[in-house]
Amino acid sequence: MALPPVLKNLALPVIASPLFIASGPALVTAQCMAGIVGSFPALNARPQEMLDQWLTTIESDLRDYKQAHPDAIIGPIAVNQIVHQSNTRLAQDVETCVKHRVPIIISSLRAPPPEMLEAVHSYGGIVLHDVISIRHAKKALEAGVDGLIVVAAGAGGHAGTMSPFALVGEVRQFFDGPIALSGSIATGDAVLAAQACGADLAYIGSRFLATPEANVDDVYRQAILDSSAADIVYTNLFSGVHGNYLRSSIERAGLDPENLPQADKSKMDFGAAKTWRDIWGAGQGVGLMENVLPTAEVVAKLKREYDAARRRLSLQG
Repeated sequence: MALPPVLKNLALPVIASPLFIASGPALVTAQCMAGIVGSFPALNARPQEMLDQWLTTIESDLRDYKQAHPDAIIGPIAVNQIVHQSNTRLAQDVETCVKHRVPIIISSLRAPPPEMLEAVHSYGGIVLHDVISIRHAKKALEAGVDGLIVVAAGAGGHAGTMSPFALVGEVRQFFDGPIALSGSIATGDAVLAAQACGADLAYIGSRFLATPEANVDDVYRQAILDSSAADIVYTNLFSGVHGNYLRSSIERAGLDPENLPQADKSKMDFGAAKTWRDIWGAGQGVGLMENVLPTAEVVAKLKREYDAARRRLSLQG
């Protein structure tokens, strides 16, 4: 199955994942200007009315950039919607996205309801749903989503435990539509590897935390650079759903990373800004990040590595 038009003609087959707190207009605009899909969680715009302002600002900046650089590849905008009873803004946020005709909606946790899918499809938008298991993938497809983001072991934030090869491979047995792979992707080589194992695009989050455009503290940026895969802790304590977090931030909060209690899943909280501001999500790819770079340079570096990997493999063949 061919990719939908909105996911074609990118500078690099990459979707920048929505980072709670960290993704805002500056980062999303820079990602789109670099030619990849730029995204942010709707819940980052607080209060709710700010979502309309953010989208207006991003759209205006991208139009101006396109006018000044008519040959540039501009990536589309994606907005993440948390489909859960704790998200009391969902209907209003979807309405705002429909008003702006946001081309890509990324739904999380539960499969999007029919009215949400109908609203996005009404103007030609698509819905990609992130999943960590085969069961979740099948439920999302039954609901009518247009594509899947498969979140494998090692991904930052809420992540699964399956190998990317197993997860993508099994999904491909019953789905030939768009798949983006998430999980420790921090280099151009890994972007190509995602495609080689059956995905269409790579889904990259943690690498963009170490950029000046990310809305994070400099201490967080430095912690990313100072960490390796061994410094990532997998726990459900902070939101009720298992995810990957930086060991140093857990220790700074006065907790023992080796002896964290289990959280009550029934009390899931995905909008606790203080928790995410103090407890830092990150994926196992942090050990491959050596410096803070502007987003444009991160994407350019990924592109050079991606092209070099393709040439290297073609020579070996």
